[in-house]
Amino acid sequence: MARNCSVAATLELIGEQWSLLALREVFLGVRRFDAIQEATGAPRAVLVRRLRGLVEAGILERRDYREPGARTRQEYRLTAAGRELQPVLTALMQWGDKHLAGPEGPPLAVTHADCGAPVRATLCCAAGHHLEDTGRELTATPR
Repeated sequence: MARNCSVAATLELIGEQWSLLALREVFLGVRRFDAIQEATGAPRAVLVRRLRGLVEAGILERRDYREPGARTRQEYRLTAAGRELQPVLTALMQWGDKHLAGPEGPPLAVTHADCGAPVRATLCCAAGHHLEDTGRELTATPR
């Protein structure tokens, strides 16, 4: 019997390559379909399905925009639920930067807009204690 698991449920929504890369682009301020497709390299039909799924899941929303002299089109914006995925994408990037970046180093630096310090995803309990990234200080209790 498969375990009832929030990780599995989340992966069902966002765990596919093109979904995560589309989210990366929207987090970086890319909102229009053609620009998302160009930045990700996703096949058009696949990206249409992935973006539709992210909209249906309440992670992205479509908003109308119109360039002067052009027809009304739609762009993609993060919802509150979508914005809450930022630490997830930051953690994936951080892991890739540490374990997969070549000799030239990470391709992107993420810094705090106010002070300029590098941003890190960290584990922190509700009482404010910062935990090691190893997970050794965690206890998981089935409900």
